[in-house]
Parts: sequence; structure tokens; C-alpha cells
Amino acid sequence: MILIDPPNAAGHGRLWSHLASDTSLAELHAFAEGLGFSRRGFDRDHYDVPSEWYADVVAAGAEPVSSRELVRRLVAGGLRVRKPRTGGAAR
Repeated sequence: MILIDPPNAAGHGRLWSHLASDTSLAELHAFAEGLGFSRRGFDRDHYDVPSEWYADVVAAGAEPVSSRELVRRLVAGGLRVRKPRTGGAAR
């Protein structure tokens, strides 16, 4: 299923949502491509979506969920990709 969280992540002077799939990256890329999203907006396991596109993405079929629920479902589906750690000593 395609999921979108509320536009609550600040960056570059605007608010952003995250568009993800709890099923497969293929499903996510197909949905995003159908809406005309560029692959440049893909970040490891989600697309960044500007707040002004939120209503259109929901109207296209994305399920609105909380940010916490989106992450929970990515983890449960085995699709969560964490940012690599930077800096610090090697372990």
C-alpha cells in the first residue's frame, strides 16, 4: 500500500511529506512515476513530497498515516533503510 505522512518535515524553506510503500519499492516507484515525480525526489526508502502536493497525492490514492505509522509499516515490511552513520570512531 502507498502511504503518505503529514507535511511536517522542514527543509529548504518549506514543509515536506514522505511517500512510501509498505509492500515494495517497485510499487512506490510506479505510483510516483504515475504522478510525474522525478527519481531525484527518492531518498533510500521514500519520496520527499512538498506540502502543496499533499492533497493531490492523497486524491491519487495514497493512504494518509502519521509519521510514526509510516516508519512502523516500513520496518514491518522490511523496507526501512536507515541513513548510514557518519563520523566517529569505527566499531
